[in-house]
Parts: sequence; C-alpha cells; structure tokens
Amino acid sequence: MRFKTSLLKEPKHILFCVGWTTADELYSCSEDHQILKWNLLTNETVVVVKLQDDIYPIDLHWFPKTVGGKKQAAAEIFALTSTDGKFHLVSKMGRIEKSVEAHRGAVLAGRWNYDGTALITAGEDGQIKIWSKSGMLRSTLAQQGTHCTFNCFTPHNVRITCHFLNSLRYMTLQTEQYWKAHDGIILKVDWNSMNDLILSGGEDCKYKVWDSYGRLLYSSSSNDYPITSVAWAPDGEVFAMGSFNTLRLCDKTGWSYALEKPNTGSVFSLAWSADGTQLAGACGNGQVIFAHIVEQRWEWRNFEVTLTKRRAMQVRNVLNDAVDILDFRDRVIKASLAHGHLVVATSLQCSVYSTKNWNTPLIFDLREGTVSLILQAERHFLLVDGGGIYVYSYEGRLVSTPKFPGMRTDILNAQSVSLSNDTIAIRDKTDEKVVCLFDAQTGKAFGDGKPLTHKMEVMEIALDQCGPSSDRKIALIDKNRDLYLTSVRRLGREHSMHKIGTMVHTMAWNDSANILCGIQDNQFAVWYYPSAVCVDKDLLPKTLFTKDGSEFSRTPHILNYVGTQVTVRRADGSLVYSSVSSYPTLLHEYTGSARWEDALRLCRFAKDQTLWACLAGMALANRELTTAEVAYAAIREVDKVQYINFIKELPSKESSLAHMLLFSGHVQEAEATLLQAGLIYQAIQIHINLYNWDRALELAVKHKTHVDTVLAHRQRFLQDFGKKETNKRFLQYSEGVIFLFLILLFYIVFLILLILKESEQSSET
Repeated sequence: MRFKTSLLKEPKHILFCVGWTTADELYSCSEDHQILKWNLLTNETVVVVKLQDDIYPIDLHWFPKTVGGKKQAAAEIFALTSTDGKFHLVSKMGRIEKSVEAHRGAVLAGRWNYDGTALITAGEDGQIKIWSKSGMLRSTLAQQGTHCTFNCFTPHNVRITCHFLNSLRYMTLQTEQYWKAHDGIILKVDWNSMNDLILSGGEDCKYKVWDSYGRLLYSSSSNDYPITSVAWAPDGEVFAMGSFNTLRLCDKTGWSYALEKPNTGSVFSLAWSADGTQLAGACGNGQVIFAHIVEQRWEWRNFEVTLTKRRAMQVRNVLNDAVDILDFRDRVIKASLAHGHLVVATSLQCSVYSTKNWNTPLIFDLREGTVSLILQAERHFLLVDGGGIYVYSYEGRLVSTPKFPGMRTDILNAQSVSLSNDTIAIRDKTDEKVVCLFDAQTGKAFGDGKPLTHKMEVMEIALDQCGPSSDRKIALIDKNRDLYLTSVRRLGREHSMHKIGTMVHTMAWNDSANILCGIQDNQFAVWYYPSAVCVDKDLLPKTLFTKDGSEFSRTPHILNYVGTQVTVRRADGSLVYSSVSSYPTLLHEYTGSARWEDALRLCRFAKDQTLWACLAGMALANRELTTAEVAYAAIREVDKVQYINFIKELPSKESSLAHMLLFSGHVQEAEATLLQAGLIYQAIQIHINLYNWDRALELAVKHKTHVDTVLAHRQRFLQDFGKKETNKRFLQYSEGVIFLFLILLFYIVFLILLILKESEQSSET
C-alpha cells in the first residue's frame, strides 16, 4: 500500500488549510486573503472569494453534510477561523454569513461536532469554547496561560482532545487527563472516532499514537524535520503524516506503509476525503498536493487481489499464476475477499465476484456511496455506510437492515460489528457494555429485544461462523482484556458469561470450524473447542493449545484464521503465518455430521489428549453418551465415566436429560426438566446432593411431599460435621414434624391399646 501523488500546476498562494466539499472538490485558504476551489476532474482552480484585508485565515472546517444518512439543510457552509480573534460562517459561494468575536488573539482552530449542532474553537488566549450553530456561546471548557489547539469532538460530543505546548489534554464531562506528550512543542493532533486513538506530532520530529487513557502505543524514530501535520483516515485504519518535503502513510499501530518525498516544502495541513480514498495537503510552496492509495492488497486462500489503480484491480491465482484484471466505472472505496467471493464497493455501485468466475460480476447500485465497512459470512455480506447497516445476499438481494435506538454507523468498525450466517452483533457505542444481537434474515432483535450486557466495557466482539443458529456463540474481549464466551440464543434466560482467557489482545474465529485463536499474554493460543466451557468447564484447559508467541513481537494483530493458517500482523507491519493442526477441524466436521465412529478413529490415530477432550465435550453436547464415555476414559476422568454410566442406566428420558444438564452445571434447567415430568422427589434429591438445603426444603414444602426426607438428610449432614441447626426455616419445620410425629405416635399407641382390648374381649367370649 502506498500513496500516488500529484500536484496541480496552478497559481500559488501560501496555504494554511484545506477542506473537502466532495470527493472531487477541495477548498483552500491562505494568508493572501483568497479562498480557492480545486476541481480534480477538470484540474481547474478558481478563486471563490477574496476576503477583507484584515482577515487572515488559519483554519477551515465544513459543516457535516449528512447525519444518519440524511442530508443537512445547512451543509453548504464552513467555519473559518482567523487571526483577528473571530470565526466566520462562510457559504460555499464565499459570502460571509456571520462573524463572531471568539477570542483575544488569533483563533487557532475550529471544528464542528459530528451532527453540526455545536462548534468548538481554540485560541491564543488559552481558552477552548463551545458555540451553538448560530454562533451563541454555550460554555468555556478550558482556560490556560498559553495558546492551545485541538482536533475534534468525540462521538458523544462530550470529549475533546487538545494540546498546550508539549502536553496533551483529553477532556470529558466527568474526567480530565493531562500528560506530557513530546519533548518539543506539539504542532498537530488528531483523534479518530472509529478506533478512539490520538495522534500527535511535534517539534521534536516525532509522531506518536496514544489511547484515550494517555498510554503511549507507538513513538516514531526522530525524523529530519518537525512534524507539521497529522490526519487519521475516516475509517481509522491508516493515518497520514506531513513534514518538510515528506508525506508518509502509516498503519494505525504506527508502522509505515510508504514514504513519499515531494518537493513541496512543509505540509502544514492534511485532509482526507469523506470516503477515505484521497488525501490533500496544504504545502509551504503554495501548492496543494493530492494523493490516493494504491497497491492495497487482499488475500484469501490461493487468491491475491491488488488495487493497481483507482478504478482497477488485479486478481492473481498463486496456484497457476493466472491473472485477471477487474475494471470499474468509479473509484474503489472498500473491498473484502472471503468465503469464495470478492465484494467491491465503489462510489456508486457494489460489485460481487465469485472466485470461480471473475468475468461476470453481480452489480447493484448503493443507497449511499461512502461505504465504511464490509463484513462477509458464508451466505451473505454486510455493508455499513452513513445511512445504515445493510445485509445482502451474494446474489445482490437485500436481506435485512438492522437498527436500534441511537445507532451511529459512522463509528462502526470491524471490532464493534460481527456477522455470521444467522446473526449480527453490534456493540452499542453509547454504552460500551451493551452488545445488540439481531437476526440476519429479518433484522429484528433476538427474543424480547433485550441486548447482551457485560459487566465491563467491551472492546472487541466476534461471532463463530459454523453450526446451527441455536448453538451460535459470541466471543468478546472487555476492557480488562479478559476473553468471554456466551450463547447468542438465551431462550428466556439471562446470558451466562463464561471466562475462557485473560490478557487476550486479539482474536479470530476459524472460517470453517468453531475454533478460536488469540494472542494471550505473549502466547499464541488456540481453543479447539471453546464451547466446552458450556458443557464441562473442567474440559476447557484440556482443549487449549498454546505455543510461544515471541515471533509475533509486541502488540500483534490477528488478521484472519482461514483453514489451518492464521495470519498475524506484527507491530513492525510484517506478516507472520502460523499453522494450526488440521485434526481439530476434521473432528468438528465429523461430529457436526454425527459421524461418531469416524471421530473415534481419528482420535485413536492422532493419540492426542487435546483431541480426546474435544470429543468428550462434543459428544456430551450432542448427548452421545457412548462416545462421551470412551473419550472421558481416554483422558482418565474416572468419576465422570461412572456418572455417565449412571445416566445411561436411568429408567426415563427425562431423568437422563436432567442429569446430563446437571453434569454440565445447569442446575436450574435440570430441576425444571424433572418438575415438568412430575419427578418431584428426584428434583429435591438433586438439591440435597448439592447441599442446596434451602431450595430442597422450598420444593418439598411447595409440593407438600418429602419434607421429612429433607429434614432427615439435613440432620444427618449436621451430625457428620458436629454442628447444630441454626436455620430458622429448618427449625420451624423440624418442630412441626416433631409435633406431627408425637400425634402420630399417640394415634398408633391408641390403636394398639384398642386392638388389645378387643382381643381380650373376644378371648373372654
């Protein structure tokens, strides 16, 4: 991936800032009081307006054009800040609609929030102020003795990243963080709503990447000149850095894709187009440098796709070196290659190619051109744009459009959205503890509409890709970097969260089997059967494969897990491929098609305890007790083998099902199964065996049976441990039972005496 740059040979003026109106039109302003319009289609530059002599522009920012897919009424204006302490609202034609006295000294920066309801400004007087859309002052957020500037609002309009000299400040309505970021003065800072990362560049000739807690994620080596501009791409995957005669394209983790050395002087300002395909820079020599990304690559199995031009791709089959060229009418914005299909979104259309036939794509028009995310599953794919989320089949049919209150599509990324054949999972940005779950076929929320709620903020989510929808699982990594697994379908119950890993930095599901891999505490870990935690928690560690992850270096990222190969991107940008055994995938295939004899033969051939543990869990989940017995015996779980034999000898199906649920730790489900079948004593006995005395007594009293049995077992339990009864309920019912026993004893004695008396009378006669 690299930049392809170009310079328009037009009259020069000393530029300070640039801003895109459309993907092919750009406005720039300079100290010669002129605002120019640059057209990329015609390569023409025209003067929009010449400002008054006392207005020296510093920064401009266009009013947001769309919010939630709807066009804004006032989208044809931009905010222009100047050295006279004012900001100006300027129309597209160059007419100043309003000027507002904002600061003492120059207004160094001005930014609209995402929906255009507020404008924030920073000035030389060290103040940061928020204004209404009409120019009324709402509040003053910061007052410093030195000048300050900032980048933008966060998605919820309550967070601001700004800098004072060599320090960064990250402010919310509740908290404020302040830390020293550079050895020299900070010249530029930017923040991205997709990845919640902060980018800074300074006079110390370094650019750095920070998270929202002020932790340093990346620091570049010292460059030759100060960093004069930085800018995140809209999707947050890459960023651009500008310096003297330097333009660099970098990954979000900091490493560099490409370095360009244009003869432009210092690049004072950088701006990405809304679709993230083009970059413009305001240069010190008076020109605007334009750049677009080429040589972007996508890989899947034996296919490699390369973006060679704005409107052309090259497909190469590495098995036979066959090459196909794909041409498009419009420039390519996003693409994805997986599950035997290539999905390409241009500015107006979406093209779907099958890897079996590259000549006849399926093409349909897009509702809105700026596609920000493409996700693929085996049966369909998902598109995200400014208007919503759309699920399409590979035949181009619109399947569903899931929605939920407060949904914002402009901040969704691959870590916050996941797709499977039957489920869509979306992390709610307004409350990051909440994950909304939808049916992919209908777009409606599952069950009663209640989302999945975790106890901590969720950082990443991923749905497994195989198996029936009733067994669908979702894995999530929370703020503490703990990995959890839970079922999507809860059937009226609360979601049961199972912790299966700690210090997990990245994860990915296999595309052909429900196998999960991740980087866990500097180790590469593969959970061959993560669902074992829902069947038998003791099996989970035995189904885990780990190996040293030092080859992946610090902060690696798993790109995909296809077949038996895991692709990992290291911190330096290099790709590392790690192979995983094919036996677990084959075992999943056998058990998924109920080929239990083949599964047993595979485990006997491999002679691997991990495979036997996986088979034990799979067999138990499918209630295949004979196979489960053999598998548990192979891993020397004697007690569980005995319990399985006990289950097999039970007389009724309901009893067997209840004890299998009990085996998996689902006590409430086991109790409900027995009560529904009328097996009240067995339900009570379950709780007696588990020492759930209160629940056992509650069931006995409720059904008016076996109260004495519960009390007798309780009394024996206390005698074994030399304890006295202190539970008030048991004391109450014990007294009642004693009273009933005395009455019964009196009645028996009375009957005996009566019988004796009758026998004496009969003997006398």
